[in-house]
Amino acid sequence: MSTTTSSTPAPARKMRALPPLMTLTDAAAERLRGLYDKGEQGKLLRIGVNTKGCSGLSYDMSWTDVPAPTDEVVKDKDLTVLVDRKASLFLIGTVMDYEVKALASGFTFVNPNEKGRCGCGESFHV
Repeated sequence: MSTTTSSTPAPARKMRALPPLMTLTDAAAERLRGLYDKGEQGKLLRIGVNTKGCSGLSYDMSWTDVPAPTDEVVKDKDLTVLVDRKASLFLIGTVMDYEVKALASGFTFVNPNEKGRCGCGESFHV
């Protein structure tokens, strides 16, 4: 007796879309636009992650004249920001903001990948 089995290929799994690598709030875009228009005209902001602090990682921001071959280019709100490819897995879905407080102002990051921060807020871990 001969048994025939028909193998039907399984339907292709639909891949879930990844969140954007990074987005900017209106406040961050406004501040960055001001920096690009003034002292940092012609340069691009590169965001990376370094080993630092008691929790292990910290955000690193630097200016560059040209993107490196390993940079991811993020375009949001008609602005361009570079992300070091080595940092991209740590930053997927991050929102960059700019906050002005009574004693300090600066860029902040709301990162859904963070599992915790050190007490002083200088470093984080994923």
